[in-house]
Amino acid sequence: MLEVSQTEELNESIKSHALEAVYLYTPMCGTCQVAGKMLEVVEKLPQSFHFVKANLNYLPQFAEEQSIESVPCLLLFKDGQEMERIYAFQSVPFLYETINKIQNNQWG
Repeated sequence: MLEVSQTEELNESIKSHALEAVYLYTPMCGTCQVAGKMLEVVEKLPQSFHFVKANLNYLPQFAEEQSIESVPCLLLFKDGQEMERIYAFQSVPFLYETINKIQNNQWG
C-alpha cells in the first residue's frame, strides 16, 4: 500500500485513479493497526481499487477539508467522487463486499 504524506499528493492520487481507497490512520492508534492489517488482506484479493494510506497527523488540511471525524477511516472514491466512508471496519469480508459493490456499480 503506497503511503502519501502531502494533501496535494493525496488529491492527485484520487484524481488519477478511477477507483481509489484512501486509508487514514495515526501511528499510535491501536485500532488503526488492526484496520491496516485487514486492508492489506483486502488489497491482495481480486479487485480493481488503488490503495493509498496516509498518516492523518501530516494532513491536517485534508482532514479539515474532508471533515474526518476519527481514525481509522477508509474513504472510497470512484472517478474522484467519494462513494463511501468507513469508520467501523468490522471484518475483511465486510470491507471486500463494500469495495466490490462500488466497483461493480451496485452502490446506492
